[in-house]
Amino acid sequence: MARSTLDQLKDMTVVVADTGDFHSIEKFRPRDATTNPSLLTAAAQMPAYAPIVDEALQWAQKEGGKGEPRERVVKRAIDRLSVEFGLRILKIVAGRVSTEVDARLSFDTQATIDKAHALIKQYEAAGSTRERVLIKIASTWEGIRAAEVLEKEGIHCNLTLLFGIHQAVACAEAKTTLISPFVGRILDWYKKENKRDGYPANEDPGVVSVTKIYEYFKKYGHKTEVMGASFRNIGEITELAGCDLLTIAPNLLAELEGMQTELPRKLDPKAALGKDIPRITIDEATFRAMHEKDRMAKEKLEEGIAGFSKALVALEHQLAERLAAISGEARGAAARDLFKVYDLDGDGFITREEWGGADAVFDAIDTDHDGRITAAEMSAGLGAAFRLQA
Repeated sequence: MARSTLDQLKDMTVVVADTGDFHSIEKFRPRDATTNPSLLTAAAQMPAYAPIVDEALQWAQKEGGKGEPRERVVKRAIDRLSVEFGLRILKIVAGRVSTEVDARLSFDTQATIDKAHALIKQYEAAGSTRERVLIKIASTWEGIRAAEVLEKEGIHCNLTLLFGIHQAVACAEAKTTLISPFVGRILDWYKKENKRDGYPANEDPGVVSVTKIYEYFKKYGHKTEVMGASFRNIGEITELAGCDLLTIAPNLLAELEGMQTELPRKLDPKAALGKDIPRITIDEATFRAMHEKDRMAKEKLEEGIAGFSKALVALEHQLAERLAAISGEARGAAARDLFKVYDLDGDGFITREEWGGADAVFDAIDTDHDGRITAAEMSAGLGAAFRLQA
């Protein structure tokens, strides 16, 4: 009997579920799972996950003193919510879960370290071990320096929002555990920049970028794992077969599971050893100079940080609303407020660039697949987006 393409992929690559939806994780049984701020924002509106939200708020209230400002309770609750989802995921997967540091701390090394310590402390207090948790940090120079400190303490890090080779090499030299280059977002930028509808899979700029990073790491013996992320189509995934890890949304996992096409290995560490790849030495001046020259990486990093920050602002608003009326009222107002947070130009539509958060959530909410989310789609589809894509 022919094996599915997904099973073939698992033979050569660790498959990670790009979701926090427990049902999807149980179905596809990935080794690892990763979550993000957009996921938590979606969860805060869903009745099915209301108990987890309420538990996080109640915990945050107990941790603070009487009369503590609501804003501080809400911020503490967001950390707790992240950990609660992570703990539930760890009961399903055999491997690790990634939990993200507040994106608004992306340019503050010490604040990032402090937040990572707070998250790990909660995981360990709940009986989990730090070996099973990856702290997700944006790949800024400051974020990479924070990760370097944390790794020396045995706190493993997943460097996200990574778009350029300079970011990747800096992460490897800092001995971070994992990097997550964003394949689909790189493709989005080049399609827009070059006014193209698409690229053949083997010429996809995101695929080319991850291949370059993977081969560089294997050539020079870097232990940092490469995990391709943010996929737009099956071709991007199959062209990266053999990558250390790939984090894939449930809809694409389902598509791979339904395929029985033979899957050849495209990335091979032994083949990379024989390639002529110039070595890059990264210090802060070199990093910043390369970042300034790489317009795609600079713009997408800024856009990604802004997108995840917006998701957190929206989540804070929703949790404050929930805290004020913990009995559970209609969430329509929260959905409308969330829409306003993302609709930056006020034209009544949210584009992928305005969204900036989790790609899988955007794709699920955009039910007519026209590349724009309307207020009606936001209100009607956010719960479904979380359940199906997260």
